[in-house]
Amino acid sequence: MKSFRQDLQQQLLERKHNTLLRQRRTLLSPQGTEIILDGNHVTSFCSNDYLGLADHPDVIQAYHKGLEQFGAGSGASHLVSGHMGSHHALENELAEFTGRSRALIFSSGYMANVGVLTTLLGKNDAVFEDRLNHASLLDGGLFSGAAFKRFPHLDMDTLDKQLTDSSGQKKLIVSDGVFSMDGDKALLPELITIAEKNDAILMLDDAHGFGVLGQEGGGLAAQWQEQGVQIDEDNLQVLIGTFGKAFGASGAFVAGSEELIETLIQFCRPYIYTTAISPAMAEALRTSLKLIRKDNWRRQYLTQLIQRFKDHCADLGLEVLASETPVQAVILGDAETALQASEELLRKGVYVTAIRPPTVPQGSARLRITFSAIHTESQFKKLLDSLEVVARMSSLASMT
Repeated sequence: MKSFRQDLQQQLLERKHNTLLRQRRTLLSPQGTEIILDGNHVTSFCSNDYLGLADHPDVIQAYHKGLEQFGAGSGASHLVSGHMGSHHALENELAEFTGRSRALIFSSGYMANVGVLTTLLGKNDAVFEDRLNHASLLDGGLFSGAAFKRFPHLDMDTLDKQLTDSSGQKKLIVSDGVFSMDGDKALLPELITIAEKNDAILMLDDAHGFGVLGQEGGGLAAQWQEQGVQIDEDNLQVLIGTFGKAFGASGAFVAGSEELIETLIQFCRPYIYTTAISPAMAEALRTSLKLIRKDNWRRQYLTQLIQRFKDHCADLGLEVLASETPVQAVILGDAETALQASEELLRKGVYVTAIRPPTVPQGSARLRITFSAIHTESQFKKLLDSLEVVARMSSLASMT
């Protein structure tokens, strides 16, 4: 099997040569704005812990209490003996939070997305996805066996035409709520109108919107409802969120009608054949949900940081994509420049990851800067000061 190892080695060498080799760094501290990374103290601006709940004392206390009461693990899948009172209570609270009949928790966002798409779709159906959707949504669409169509980012005219031309028995439109690498938002009212016009189902993965958007953190749908748009489980049939972002933990959920959730319980293989998340985690998530709904000051503070950041980048001449969310993308173009900028920031004690192809399109390598409600003024100023070197590198790259 020497040739097998040689083939793998060649693939890795090619990726390294193209400055695309991914590397893991080790944290020796809790998630937060000040972390110990590979043994060094740095200020982090690349976590998805948007509300600062990953190390919140109330969440930790709830986890400890759950451990003492229910132990470390659930012991089995939900359908064997692993569906515990904590899980059931969390699902009921999530259903009320999202305004849906029921909710169902999964062990990860990837599993939720792949599981829903492969359960709802078959070879006689068609799925339509925004080109910048998360990889889990794209994979789920491909795995489903349905006719797979991608439309240009936020291009509603192309989507409408694709749906009109489709002969799929069942048509499903799939979109991120907040796009994870660009930080912009789906055109939800337009998606609903197009779905209704073409008798299509609409699925929204609002992983990066929950906790951040809406007065109580209800996400993109809640934000539009607050502006008078009617959105419910009849025109947004599948709503997905994850616990690994603003909730500060891990796992995911699907919210929708009684019929949708019961169908997933009966037929969704990633749900049926996976051990349930720990009951202690469910208890921690119940506390996170309470904090998300109560602490609107966290969202207000994030809004202030984001606007100040964008103003500063404009003064420096840095290209920042249009985003009103904590995900702020500073476009640097080629992978090498983005990687060098990330390393230079790290030398200054600021941790920001470089995002390169294939995660983002060729020519759009970037620094993905994310904000948390617990970033202090001094930490924020440290980031702004360090961006001057990024601006110089960006200017030099544009001249070559």
